[in-house]
Parts: sequence; structure tokens; C-alpha cells
Amino acid sequence: MKQSLSGKFEGKLGGKHVLTGPFSYSGSYLARALLEAGAEEVRGMIGHSRDCPVGLEAVKTSPLDFSNPDALVKAMEGADVFYNTYWVRFNHKRFNHREAIDGSNLLFRAAQKAGVKRVVHISITNPSLQSPFEYFRGKAELERNLAESGLSHAILRPAVLFGGRDILINNIAWALRAFPVFGVFGWGDYGLRPIHVRDLADLMLEAGRGRDNLTLNAVGPERFSYKELAQTLARILGLKRLILPCPSILGYAVGRAVGWAHQDVFITWPEVLGLTAGLLDTPESPAEAPGRTLLTAWAQKRKDDLGRSYASELARRRGAS
Repeated sequence: MKQSLSGKFEGKLGGKHVLTGPFSYSGSYLARALLEAGAEEVRGMIGHSRDCPVGLEAVKTSPLDFSNPDALVKAMEGADVFYNTYWVRFNHKRFNHREAIDGSNLLFRAAQKAGVKRVVHISITNPSLQSPFEYFRGKAELERNLAESGLSHAILRPAVLFGGRDILINNIAWALRAFPVFGVFGWGDYGLRPIHVRDLADLMLEAGRGRDNLTLNAVGPERFSYKELAQTLARILGLKRLILPCPSILGYAVGRAVGWAHQDVFITWPEVLGLTAGLLDTPESPAEAPGRTLLTAWAQKRKDDLGRSYASELARRRGAS
């Protein structure tokens, strides 16, 4: 069912809530939003060791151990809402999309057995079972499985997150600071719809309070082409940079070199293809977008710090960022 949300959570929440990754990037914003809204209890399922961020000491944690399905059920017992942000960005020797799909399916089954009243699941814009890209195909498979589970659910589809410890926006700003020329894949005319990570957290709270099944593009009020995004960030940072089109394969090769230098994965080839295919864009007008925070306004406030250091995806997964 397609519905809309107001984009702003209001009132006292109450109830018992369980989420994956409470100390991760998006998960920490959600955990903080739950506590601030007056949740009776917040539990977090943690897949690998991380330091507890300041202010989240009240979150009760348990292992996110897919080898022990009974423990997953126990972690969800008595919960009103389960929030699933669990996923991986790319395939790696230590993790892959298939494992992420299987893990989420285990979480859905655990929610059923535990009698969870509502599931809020984070997907991606433009998922499709026929997609040539495993990321989007896997997200579509999970949406289908959740819909067929019989659980009351909300599916939120963000594209690009910004705010705090984001990867993409920060690293575009970092590259603009580091190099005199910034190359966009192809002509850079494909769109992106960024949403602030706290706006997404508020949407998750609002979606968790409902009971009707819904699917929503969780996007912000500004739309950029990729080239416009780079130009906008350069202007806000006060940088004069040549922003030029380049063959996608050349841009990818440069990205691989950057990742190698930082012992990270800067971008993958499927990500390049998905980006240039416009899969991070949606048709909503600014008035229809549930996100409220303007990327331009946020970047203006953060211009002195934005992109000062490289943000590593692999370091984040090790709990080091």
C-alpha cells in the first residue's frame, strides 16, 4: 500500500522497541530518536563490537547471531516494533549480499515467532526482482518476503543518506578538497535524492506507530544531478574546481585507486552502473518528499569540517569509525 508520512514524529512513543545495529551509523540515530521520544525500552542487536556512543547507554544489547535463531527470537520477545536496518553495501570476503538477505529473512521469522506487532524495514529506491544489480534485486526479494510474511510492516526506501558519519557526501567533499579536478561518471546528469539520517529515523518512528502496511520513498526535499551535487558542494566549500565528464570506467579506476590507498572500497562497479542508471532518483516533488532537511543548508553549517577526512566503509564495519 502506498501512503505518505508527515516526516516529523510528534508526541510520546512508549512501548518496547528492538533494532539492529544500535551503535551503527543510521542505527545510532534511530536509537537516539527512540530514547528521546520516550520509548519504554530500547533493545539493540549488535553484529560486531562497537563502542557505545554517548547518550545511548540505556540501550540493552544482545548479539546479532544468525547461527542461533532461538536467541534472535528471545531478543525480540515482548517487542512492539522491530526496526531492520541490517544490510551490506557490497560483496566482500568477510560479508556479502546473499548472507545479508538470508540474515534478514531469519530476522523476519524471529519477529513472527516472537509475536512482534510491527516491522519497519529499510530498503532502497527502485528495487526490482529483475534488476541486473544484486543490491537492488536483494532488496526487492526482502520486500517481497516481508509482504508475504503476514507481519504488519512499513518499508522505507531511502537513496542517499547524509549527516554525521555519512560516506558518499563526505567523500565527494573530501575528493573536492583533495584534487583540482573532479570527474563525474559519464555526463553526470542522473539524479540523486539525499535524505538526512535523522529525518529517516523520525520516519521510522512514525512508520512504527502505524498499523497499515505501507511502502514509501524516503527521500529529501532536494534533487540533484550528480554533476549538480558536486558543483553545489564545491561552491559551499568555497572551492574552485573543474568538474568534468569522464568515461565511467575511468572514474571507476580512479575510485579503485583511492580505495586501495585507504585500504577501503571507495566505489564498486555495480554502484557506478546503478548510479548512472538513475536508481537513486525518485519522482516525488519537493512538497511530496517526506524528508525535511535541506542538504544545502546542512552542508553550509558543516562547511568547515565537511570532507576534511576520508570516511572508510570498511573501518566503519570494524567499529573504528
